[in-house]
Amino acid sequence: MLFGGLFFTPAPAQAATLGVGYGNEDLWLGSFASHGRQAYCMDLLALPPYGSTQHPELKTTLDSLNETELARLNYVMGRWGESQDPNITSAVQMYVWDVADHGNYVGQGGDGHFVTRVPANVRATVLANLAAMRDAAAANAVANPSVSMSIQMDDQYHGQLTISTNPATATGTVTLTGGIFANGSATATLGAGTHQIVGTPAEGAPEYRIEAKMSAPAVGYGAGVDLFYTPGEQRILGTASFEPLTATAQSPVIPLDFQPIIETQVSSKFVQAGDPMLDDLTVSVTKHSWIKIDGQPVPVVAEGRLYGPFDSQPAEANAPPAGAPLAGTEELTLTHAGHYVSPGTIIAPESGFYTWVWSIDKTAQGDWGKYLTDSFTDRFGRVAETSVVPFQPEAVSQANGRLVKPGDEVTDTITVASTNGAWLEQNGEPIPVVFEGSAYQIPGTLPPAQSTEIPAGAVPLGTVTVTATGPGTYTSPKVTLPDAGFVTWVWEVKKSSQPEWVRPFIASDWRDDYGINVETHSVRWPLTITSEVREYNVHKGGRAFDRITVSGFPENHPEFEGDGYWQPDAKELTHTVYGPFATDAELTEDMELDDAPVLTRITTPAKNGVYDIGYGEDDRIQPTEPGYYVVVTHFEGDDRVQPFTSSPADIWERFFVPGPEQPLSVVTQAQAQAFVGDPFEDTALVQGSAIPEGAYLVFRAYGPQLAGEDPVCEVPFFVSEQIAVTEAGHYRSGTTSTDAAGNVYWVETLYGKDGNVLAEGRCGAPGETTVVSVRPPGTPETPTPDKPELPELPPELALTGGTAWGAWVGGVAAVLLLAAGATLWFGRKLALHRERMQDEDEEVTIDELMNQ
Repeated sequence: MLFGGLFFTPAPAQAATLGVGYGNEDLWLGSFASHGRQAYCMDLLALPPYGSTQHPELKTTLDSLNETELARLNYVMGRWGESQDPNITSAVQMYVWDVADHGNYVGQGGDGHFVTRVPANVRATVLANLAAMRDAAAANAVANPSVSMSIQMDDQYHGQLTISTNPATATGTVTLTGGIFANGSATATLGAGTHQIVGTPAEGAPEYRIEAKMSAPAVGYGAGVDLFYTPGEQRILGTASFEPLTATAQSPVIPLDFQPIIETQVSSKFVQAGDPMLDDLTVSVTKHSWIKIDGQPVPVVAEGRLYGPFDSQPAEANAPPAGAPLAGTEELTLTHAGHYVSPGTIIAPESGFYTWVWSIDKTAQGDWGKYLTDSFTDRFGRVAETSVVPFQPEAVSQANGRLVKPGDEVTDTITVASTNGAWLEQNGEPIPVVFEGSAYQIPGTLPPAQSTEIPAGAVPLGTVTVTATGPGTYTSPKVTLPDAGFVTWVWEVKKSSQPEWVRPFIASDWRDDYGINVETHSVRWPLTITSEVREYNVHKGGRAFDRITVSGFPENHPEFEGDGYWQPDAKELTHTVYGPFATDAELTEDMELDDAPVLTRITTPAKNGVYDIGYGEDDRIQPTEPGYYVVVTHFEGDDRVQPFTSSPADIWERFFVPGPEQPLSVVTQAQAQAFVGDPFEDTALVQGSAIPEGAYLVFRAYGPQLAGEDPVCEVPFFVSEQIAVTEAGHYRSGTTSTDAAGNVYWVETLYGKDGNVLAEGRCGAPGETTVVSVRPPGTPETPTPDKPELPELPPELALTGGTAWGAWVGGVAAVLLLAAGATLWFGRKLALHRERMQDEDEEVTIDELMNQ
């Protein structure tokens, strides 16, 4: 019966006990437990070790066992000796007997005999385990195990650790100093082979080494066993307690360098011209860390080059384009990774885009250059590294229409540009800028004085906008100028009026001066001159008298003497008496005055007032020939007041010097214009040597109708009273008004005392239309000067005809005879004419009749 047992306790000697195996104390196949380990019987025929088993002792020689046999015993016990599987421990015991006590083992029957000590159902398993142990021991057991290492670097940080082991399957724990393995750890369990390592030098170190230490467990390796000795009883064996296998390796000293790089972002995206251009630098190290020598960081000089100005954001590139403008250069000494601000010595010169390019030149660092890996240059045109100096859009304007009149629509031409550099662009297009132009009515009547401030009394007439899409010339929208006076433009650029994205690109608000002469319109005062001759009929050699009412001049006209840009006021009105004319048909609106006969010319001051002419010796109006005469008032115009020439067709300005006879006729002249609600009237001039007794006039007004429609005169809204006509002269209709705008058509009818129509106007005839319009807001009423009493007539007799009573009687008789003849002639002509016109379905008019 075989016994094996081993039991380990802290005591130096103790009895072994049965371990893991099959059987009992009488017959045992397996391990013994002793001193906390499992051990196996060496002496097959000796007594079981139940006595005082001593502490195990390492033996590299034992009996006659050679190195190979000791190594194989050590290998098998080291690999499987501590198993808790009886199928394994029983196979280990059979292997130990076969090697350590081979003769007795074979003599007792060998494998076939001892395997019968295990249950039949596991015998094949035990024998298979035994066979595997023999094969493994033959292949892997070594008498002299060892490990060795070496380090080979590819560069400053990357290399390989090469491990060699005997046996080849040996593994151990490897610890690196100054490096790590590929998995990021400084410790790894490794076997034979080549393993990648990465250096991890200390922060700021200028050089370093990588060291490796390996410790491989020696269990199962080497020619030796642990012997558990029990005096007088069987010896038991355990795996040898060799020290772990160790090795070290060290790289050569590795000199280090580092690579600083710079990323920047401008301190402010928008910088006003004249302010410093600042850049925020973020410095980092992409290789190693910032090297220190004797505790002091290596200084690195970086250069910043500011390129610009550019009209728009430059395209990002590896390098600036050829010929790129350079605004300035700065240097900055770097001593650590982190944040820096550029020195700020470059002052923003003008509008534009400015972009930074920072670089580090290894060759320019002197002795410190050896610690730099390489030079560094930032990319050109990065948006984050670009500042914008906003541009200042301004305008120079020229008013279109130096001299205009109330109601005109005017424009202003502005020439826009940037006054502090380029007009900036965005996405390839000039940045649009909204210019606001306001037209101001100047207080008073004189041209404005140029000023940076807008006077409190200036009245804004309208504001227009022009969106400038780059430098150039633009024409503003129209503004209506309702009132006479001076109107000046003021242009401005307000950041608040721009689209939100545009505002940062504009330097500041801008406004030009108020009252610049070339930006000013003179809305010239329109004159209103009404006149009326005192008598229509003036006998040959008699005198005519005229009352002229002038309004519309500014109150200080003609006192303005000019200012170098605006011309002085014209001083006089000229009243020209044209005539004689054979018929009044020549007195038309478009009569050519240059070739017309002139009786006399009289001047009055060019100012508001009532002027009675013809009463003095120096303004005598005394016709010498029979015929028709008309007074035409002319003002040449100046920079403040419109030119004016009264109409030669004005019936109030006519007088007549009778000849032998004058046929009956009626000429009418309606008030040309009026505002809704204001009074207006019609006037008829009755002419003829003989006025029928009992004749009277009736005026009718129709409408108002839309302009452009055919005139319709069916139901009048105004009918005058019957106005008695007793002699040649002017007759007024009396005033009316209307509450609607449009054209009002007048028709006057001259009746005989029996109600027969002697003369009748035509609906829509020229001069017989009053245009009624809505009064524009702010339109003032033109004041009319107070009219004084008429002057006394000169103390002469030959004012309107003969100089004695006989002459007056003779004249009356002649007039009566002429009237009788004219009446017969006129009645006949009227009857014939009406008959013809009725056949042609046309209206009979007095004008047409008189022209036949």
